[in-house]
Amino acid sequence: SGCSSLVSLYFFFIPTASTNPKAALKSKIVAEFRPQSLIDELLLYKRSEDQIELKEKQLSTMRVDVCSTETLKCLKGKDGI
Repeated sequence: SGCSSLVSLYFFFIPTASTNPKAALKSKIVAEFRPQSLIDELLLYKRSEDQIELKEKQLSTMRVDVCSTETLKCLKGKDGI
């Protein structure tokens, strides 16, 4: 029937990784992907975000003289955040 010839034509022209450099690059990226480094980076980012959120909560509950440079140095903390 006409449908089967259309289907076979469709599948015949699907580019493969060997004929399509973009597909080859995608295949290489997927094959070489190591999720652990991404997970580590995301965990560091999450910890940083949690620290910022904690400091914001602490600041919102205390009264601070923002004109005092000594107070601001204490608030900044050892890591400069």
